Amino acid sequence: MILAQVTEQFGSDDQSWLGSAHGTDSTETIALDTSTFTPATHYPDGYFKSGIPLGRLTAGGKYGPYDGAAADGREVLVGFLFAAVKAPADNTLDPAAALLTHGKVRESRLPVPVDAAGKTDVAGSIRFV
Repeated sequence: MILAQVTEQFGSDDQSWLGSAHGTDSTETIALDTSTFTPATHYPDGYFKSGIPLGRLTAGGKYGPYDGAAADGREVLVGFLFAAVKAPADNTLDPAAALLTHGKVRESRLPVPVDAAGKTDVAGSIRFV
């Protein structure tokens, strides 16, 4: 039996939002709740962009995009998507990802802005430069 090798590319990851390598060696493995993301904003090219600010959903413990106006746990910023993740075709599938919870972030390079409340949430663990 011959098995075919499949190589899949979904674009290059832009990690220019990282302010330093500090914290990148201690990311946490999480699951993204795809249904909480907006395709045109968070994965317009078929992948979740690294640097997306994330909050932890109270129900289920998965992660979605930080939203200061949410009432499901995502109103508290906990960190940033460390590396790009392919978005599933079915928004009920929840891919694994890496969460950066400590380090420097270049605010002007983030794919989605963070408000003052979000910055307060991560004060002491994330430094915005």
